[in-house]
Amino acid sequence: MNVSKQMEAEKRNHQKLGQELELFMSMEEAPGMPFFLPNGMIVRNELENYWKQKHYKAGYQEIKTPIMMKQKLWEQSGHWEHYHENMYFSNVDKQNYAIKPMNCPGAILLFNSKRRSYRELPIRYAELGLVHRHELSGSLNGLLRVRSFTQDDAHLFVELSQIEAEISRILAFIHDFYSHFGFDYKVELSTRPEKFMGDIETWNQAEKSLQSVLSEKGLDYQVNEGDGAFYGPKIDFHILDSLGRSWQCGTIQLDFLMPEKFDCMYIGEDNKPHRPVMIHRAIYGSVERFMAILIEHYEGQFPLWLAPVQLKLLPIALPHVEYAYKVKHELESQGYRVEVDDRIEKIGLKIREAEMMKVPYMAVIGDKEVENELLAMRKHGKKNIGTISVEDSAVYLSKEMNSNGVY
Repeated sequence: MNVSKQMEAEKRNHQKLGQELELFMSMEEAPGMPFFLPNGMIVRNELENYWKQKHYKAGYQEIKTPIMMKQKLWEQSGHWEHYHENMYFSNVDKQNYAIKPMNCPGAILLFNSKRRSYRELPIRYAELGLVHRHELSGSLNGLLRVRSFTQDDAHLFVELSQIEAEISRILAFIHDFYSHFGFDYKVELSTRPEKFMGDIETWNQAEKSLQSVLSEKGLDYQVNEGDGAFYGPKIDFHILDSLGRSWQCGTIQLDFLMPEKFDCMYIGEDNKPHRPVMIHRAIYGSVERFMAILIEHYEGQFPLWLAPVQLKLLPIALPHVEYAYKVKHELESQGYRVEVDDRIEKIGLKIREAEMMKVPYMAVIGDKEVENELLAMRKHGKKNIGTISVEDSAVYLSKEMNSNGVY
């Protein structure tokens, strides 16, 4: 990275901006387990709400599975053999438990909770699941490398004949997500690792299925030999931010083995039991890490729908404060996030501080605005919009929200 790019990256550092914009904190009392401040929770909730809307429309069912489950479950899934050094454990009622590092066994238990028919498939479970993984203290890095995070998982149970169509559908879904945030991305096919479960023939079949869909979609991809999950090959997505840096986020993993380990079955059209294939899939990767990437990608200047405060009202003097709060309540009733800076300070200082907090819009309120029920609107970056009515300001904000394609 050249010097100018390095300087730009430092300016966009998500830990620095996270502190300045009051988004999140890291504390010694919980290393690698971030604390989210009110502003950060707004960004996080908007990301999760968008995720939920999109999944509901795409035919997914949202689930929630326990954070801690018995150790024998993780032994059965293979995580104990392949991953126990990165897991946290507890003992309850003289039984060993593990805090989940991944969400997949919980989804399998739900699939197995009742008799299934081929008519139900594909079943698409989606989960914003809190997981914990032990990372070395020296590797922790803000929201990018943490010990507790929310993985935006989906686990799909499909028939063999549905694999390629479902993966094709997921590829389009992921493209839609990343395009919404303005990300280009690269695709990578990761193949069988040295330590793997199952037989080579099953692995070859799984890898061939993934290659077939990528080729059919006409997607350029690189092969990453030996970097698959221990239970199956995967397609990884590397998004490119505004500095051209690559971040691995999304993944699609094809799994013939976990359904076998848990004896997953559905009754086919022939009235006989059949084994489903499981697809593991994430888009954000983790909500925390994706937030960190967005903070740096946007340099903290979030699009309107994500901004913690969308409009800051700046009364010039004490007589203008009452009208400012009236406007705040009116716009908040329409769903906008509005704050009033009612401090007895010079208006120039209020504008500068709102700019530093990267608030998308601000409105100065003086005698003229109070008398005529107007707002002197400004856009972040010192661009004056002009004096408009409160009603027109709501229309202005609404147009930008709709252009984001969220509401």
